[in-house]
Amino acid sequence: MKIVRQSLSFLPFILIALALLAYVGYFVIYNYYAWSLFNFPFDYDQGEGFELVDTILFGQGEWPYRSNDSYPFYSSNYPPVFHLVIMPLVWIFGPQYWTGRVVSWVGTLITAAAISYGVQREIKRWWLSLIVGLAYLASNYIYHVGPLFRQHLFMVMLETVAIVYLTVLTEREEARGFYSWPRLLVVMGLLLLAGYTKQLAYATVIATFGFLLLRDWKRAIKWAIPFGLVTGLIFLLINVATGGEWFVATVIANINEFMPGQGRALFTQWWTLHRVLIVISLIYVVSDAAINRTLMSAYSIWFVLTAVNAIVTAGKWGAGESYYATAIAASCILTGLAFGQLLNNTRPYKIIHTISLAVVALLLLNQADRVFHMPTHTPELRAIARFLNKPQVSYIAPQTSCSPERTYQIIPWVDSAGATLLGRPPGKEDRQSGENLVKIVEQSGEGAIFSEEAAFNLRLGRDVVTNPTQLLNIYKNERVDLTEMLQMLENKQFPAVILRGQLYPEPVLQMIGQHYHHEHLVQMNGFVYCVLLPNETTQP
Repeated sequence: MKIVRQSLSFLPFILIALALLAYVGYFVIYNYYAWSLFNFPFDYDQGEGFELVDTILFGQGEWPYRSNDSYPFYSSNYPPVFHLVIMPLVWIFGPQYWTGRVVSWVGTLITAAAISYGVQREIKRWWLSLIVGLAYLASNYIYHVGPLFRQHLFMVMLETVAIVYLTVLTEREEARGFYSWPRLLVVMGLLLLAGYTKQLAYATVIATFGFLLLRDWKRAIKWAIPFGLVTGLIFLLINVATGGEWFVATVIANINEFMPGQGRALFTQWWTLHRVLIVISLIYVVSDAAINRTLMSAYSIWFVLTAVNAIVTAGKWGAGESYYATAIAASCILTGLAFGQLLNNTRPYKIIHTISLAVVALLLLNQADRVFHMPTHTPELRAIARFLNKPQVSYIAPQTSCSPERTYQIIPWVDSAGATLLGRPPGKEDRQSGENLVKIVEQSGEGAIFSEEAAFNLRLGRDVVTNPTQLLNIYKNERVDLTEMLQMLENKQFPAVILRGQLYPEPVLQMIGQHYHHEHLVQMNGFVYCVLLPNETTQP
């Protein structure tokens, strides 16, 4: 019996070691994926190239918030902070995709570190704090988007650091008995930067002022007024400087239709992949509200508001899985705090504590199993997948919108999020396909091509013509005149057109179909790129 008891006492530590191994493994996979993207010189996710164009324009002292009515018909709908941070790298190294990808990747590491710090300072259990920080990076959503040249997770970094610092500041103020306005100013600065990285940060701003309101409503109002005035003044100044195009680009262009099917699908997926984190967070929030009432944790308020905001907004056209990223960060913190408090409270009771350790480790392992994803391009990695009773390959049909459907292909990549085209490290074949597209463009003639991705014009030093999703958003809101664009297409002034998703407004697609014909089909990163050349029979 003594041997059995001793063996059982070691079981929790074995399970904890396995949990650490799982999340460290995901961290290694994440960095491998990031490194693959750093070395890939083309768009991996549609839109990355336009983020690079924004950065280039800022570096040249120009605004990317422009009229879409005249050539090159370009505009951006993202605030400037992310691009301004990358701008020095582009000055030094040139217009490289890796510059923005590295900044975004570093931002996710800072977020994970902030999560671990926020948990560790309260529960004092290094292994649990480390795991919940790595759990953020292990999420399929964060993994997919983290190393991309996209601004969303940089916003999440600023939000997370702001909320963690707000929590630290509040505890210190309450312990000392007086307020520190310079430190709260830091929180406000972080929130301002988050909002001018991406507009979705408003949920975290509301959570922050809601937290302050519950603690001291006078202080909340005193800070809310200047914060609102500064935010509004910056908005007004940019709008005046851009002749009103800032308002069109960042407000009008984001008024998109809600698609219930997309909203339901993303909610279901978020719930399925992150169920342990969500349930534990909800239990913590209910307990926090019941015990502390008006003195609820900033983390609890933050999780509830960002989760609700994600559920409501993820169904918009143009939204996606990344809309849940802030809620995932909050849920990692709450899960760490909940588990830490459980373990600390049961410490005096040896048997209960041992059982609690085992339960916590098993739940963390269950969460790791839910988000399972890894490349399987080597025999060793396939052996690991087989040992874990996971699929060793995925069957994904190349995505196409401008050519006949293609059969499913065997991809050395598995992902519990489903047959996703994000997350699979680009290979040599993908890079070669990109180079082939550049050659086709170069041989098509001089001048900018009409492309749904910016990389090909950027590589050849040509103008980047329009931003398809932004153009479509503005078109749907009846704020663009397509006359000049349609005339140029009708006159075949673009030597080639490249489609990947047919994201242009319907009149533009119709004009392309009337005056250009399919000439080449090139597959890259699981997408079929259709290269169209001018119709010879209708040339003047």
